[in-house]
Amino acid sequence: MTVKGVRENVVEEELVRRVRAIGGIAEKTTVIGRRGFFDRVVVLPGGRVIFCECKRPKGGRLSPHQMQRIRQFEMLGAVVAIVSNSEDIARLLSDH
Repeated sequence: MTVKGVRENVVEEELVRRVRAIGGIAEKTTVIGRRGFFDRVVVLPGGRVIFCECKRPKGGRLSPHQMQRIRQFEMLGAVVAIVSNSEDIARLLSDH
């Protein structure tokens, strides 16, 4: 499939598959009453925790709520990743 036709859920499914392949967990998350929370919380072997926002490769944009949430978590020292393609996933998992 061309990058133009790739939807966000395809990127998210690849992230989950590749995280599981190395023994990690990629939990789907929602926070009731809070807009802009991350799509997945990834826990990798060794205890590395990453908050992931998945976007389609072309045209996927962060909402203002998502940008605010990312800033909040990064200011607290959390690791946040925006994943929109296979290369982003590879970078995220490069330590494993």
